[in-house]
Amino acid sequence: MCGPFSSFQGIIRLVEMIFSALALAVVLFRGTMVVPWGIWCAFVWVLCIVVPLVLLVMESKGWHILLVAFLPNWADLTLGLTALCCISVVSATVAFAAVFVCLTCIADILCFIFSLVATVCFLVDVVKQRSAFGSGYMSSLRGTLRILEAFVACMIFTAAADHFVRGKWFYKPSGMVLCAVIFGVCLLDTVAIIVLHLLKLLQCLLVFRLNLVEFVFNIVAVVLYVLAVILWTVFGYSCYRHNPYTCIKCSYADMNAVTVGSALNLVLYIVDLILSIKILFLTDI
Repeated sequence: MCGPFSSFQGIIRLVEMIFSALALAVVLFRGTMVVPWGIWCAFVWVLCIVVPLVLLVMESKGWHILLVAFLPNWADLTLGLTALCCISVVSATVAFAAVFVCLTCIADILCFIFSLVATVCFLVDVVKQRSAFGSGYMSSLRGTLRILEAFVACMIFTAAADHFVRGKWFYKPSGMVLCAVIFGVCLLDTVAIIVLHLLKLLQCLLVFRLNLVEFVFNIVAVVLYVLAVILWTVFGYSCYRHNPYTCIKCSYADMNAVTVGSALNLVLYIVDLILSIKILFLTDI
């Protein structure tokens, strides 16, 4: 191979794009994905095509050099984006296998295989990049926590949407609606913090305040997620007699996914809060 595909990095990104595109093509061929879990899988495969393509073009053309004034570490950004694609395609592969694959569904089995190969490629890519460029915010524990928090929030949204789609749309208890608002607010704030850490110009302007902002946000996020876990449990499980679902198994699968995801994100934000306290009060940073 030549050009951008002359290196291992270029080849592995090409393979990532090919198998993600194959998985997406099979899904589009079998029919439109209308349920939330199917939409999530399709979105992930598109993401896993676009991200390696953009990174490949930027690096092969040398355009990433133009961003040096804004990005403190291009390698750190590529590692973070690749890690995001990796955990996303893992979730898409597992979700697609659990929801859509059956022993007689040849197209779905092929899609699962293609997605699984893409997952392995992204995993190899992350390990390779981390061993070569393992420094920077996205490579640190705090950056990894932020990526996981945002990812888990997306999974929670998907499960919550599927919960409502499979039931009747009028069944929307105020407590569950409030939970959705909490998940959305925390997700947006988490993404904003990641962007602030990646942009060098904003880093220079907010370097003395960003740690304080993170500390306050982590406190609020912990309180909100505690509230969300309680409300979702009360309105979801305690009101089972009024459950409008025709598929009780599907209903509780989604509710369990939201509950577990909320508890997991609560733990992640607590760990993040502990790190924020350590950095803000126990160090000179």
